[in-house]
Amino acid sequence: MTATHAVYQTIALVVRQNTDGIAESVRSVVDFLQQDGYTAVFEEQTAAHLGFEMANVRVMSATEIGAHCDAAIVMGGDGTMLGIARQLAPFDVPLIGINQGRLGFMTDIPLDAMLDVLPKILAGRYKAERRTLLEGRVMRNGEIIHVGLAVNDVVVSRGGGAGMAELRVDVDGHFMYNQRSDGLIISTPTGSTAYALSAGGPLLHPSLGGIVLVPIAPHALSNRPIVLPESSEIVVEIVRGRDISVNFDMQTFASLQAQDRIVIQRSPHSITFLHPEGWSYYNTLREKLHWNEYPSGEGKLN
Repeated sequence: MTATHAVYQTIALVVRQNTDGIAESVRSVVDFLQQDGYTAVFEEQTAAHLGFEMANVRVMSATEIGAHCDAAIVMGGDGTMLGIARQLAPFDVPLIGINQGRLGFMTDIPLDAMLDVLPKILAGRYKAERRTLLEGRVMRNGEIIHVGLAVNDVVVSRGGGAGMAELRVDVDGHFMYNQRSDGLIISTPTGSTAYALSAGGPLLHPSLGGIVLVPIAPHALSNRPIVLPESSEIVVEIVRGRDISVNFDMQTFASLQAQDRIVIQRSPHSITFLHPEGWSYYNTLREKLHWNEYPSGEGKLN
């Protein structure tokens, strides 16, 4: 894929809060951007928690970034990326992730390599990848009481001290099952490496058009994960249970009551990640899931 320098001219910086020693890295990125003729912008919460001002660096809200910026550099972990990705998805601002966190499935550029990689990406030497999102509406007595957007997953779950939740699931108007469990994960392909994976769900390649349903500790062992078409409309109804909630990417929540319904479908918005040249999803899986490691004394050729 090719691009010209002018395509990415105004660049926003979004930085994870409460990160020790991040200020020096942020200054080096801003210095690079300004020296190479780009316009640098701080996301407003980033500017507030960094606590320092830099010449010629404006401060913008996420909405203003969506309207005025050509790309966003996200310095943090996947949680930081999830938060800003949901806000910028309606504006189709591409995202570049620098890993300042622990795992880094979405923030894939190492901190010590950023000043080598960023000039190449912003000059048009990158691999672009689009990811789908889910949107959910919480319905109570026919009224919408909450709307959420998820890059990873929508999770319906019981509280820590409550008994099992009983959920009814319908897909495209067809009854699928009643399920007694600790909850249900409705995941995008991106989220298939997150909570859904830890609950026994399958990995979905990001280019697949699918939505995966993964029960959390189901009472019946026959309740298994299933992958649905991305065009599906999924309705989860709370039949009974106490202290049940729904969350979107573990970052926005709504408390639920019996007979509440969560209507979930693919969002019309998507997000674009810009990766370094040569990036591979399989390399990411191998590195993050340690597929290249063997137990001591196993898997070695003599």
